[in-house]
Amino acid sequence: MDESDCAPVVLVTGAARRVGAAIARRLHEDGARVCVHYRGSAEEARRLVADLERARSGSAHCVAADLSDVGAIGRLVADCVARFGRLDGLVNNASSFFATPVGATGPEAWDDLVGSNLRAPFFLCQAAAAELKERRGAIVNIVDIHAERPLEGYPVYSIAKAGMAGLTRAMAVELGPEVRVNGVSPGAIMWPDDGQFVPDERARIIATSLLKRIGSPRDIADVVAFLLFHAPYVTGQILAVDGGRSAYL
Repeated sequence: MDESDCAPVVLVTGAARRVGAAIARRLHEDGARVCVHYRGSAEEARRLVADLERARSGSAHCVAADLSDVGAIGRLVADCVARFGRLDGLVNNASSFFATPVGATGPEAWDDLVGSNLRAPFFLCQAAAAELKERRGAIVNIVDIHAERPLEGYPVYSIAKAGMAGLTRAMAVELGPEVRVNGVSPGAIMWPDDGQFVPDERARIIATSLLKRIGSPRDIADVVAFLLFHAPYVTGQILAVDGGRSAYL
């Protein structure tokens, strides 16, 4: 058997861009083979996989799936296993994020936010459970500090992330002892592409963190790698990576 066939395989959802791409790159640096999931960012996903393949042939694969479709979730996991012959890790990173003012929010926004941040991660954990148990693998969920302290103007997102925190602990109970399940709660890491936070609000957020700066996607990726590969006695935990901001909230 080729040595590369023994390298762990990790599925990262929403991995084509931003924090998800940083996670995929970081896990690849640790020697993992990576399944890069994307929904609409096909060009970015293929470019990322091409970069990883140049570094190590046969180590990356991209798969498109709409995570609002439970059937597609099962096919996504099956595709990764078919490509690499195993699945050792799952990172639930894909997420929607937008404001939902009370009194002006419809069921479509609820379905989108709860669907991407809670429903899809549950069904992904379920679909991957048997393979992860066989490999004594691990799951890392990208939660949010606002799971514990809601973000004003974003109640549905905050509710969904609170559910994801509960999902993390519940799955640690359900899938142990074979599978470890943990979470990472980012603070201010990258501002949204659509300018949801005006400059004054960005400055306020930075001022109310202990380290007085935003973090980088690498900060999140390093902790994900730790929880997946280097924390064999850690499960059911959620680690804030927020520059100390949650101390103020």
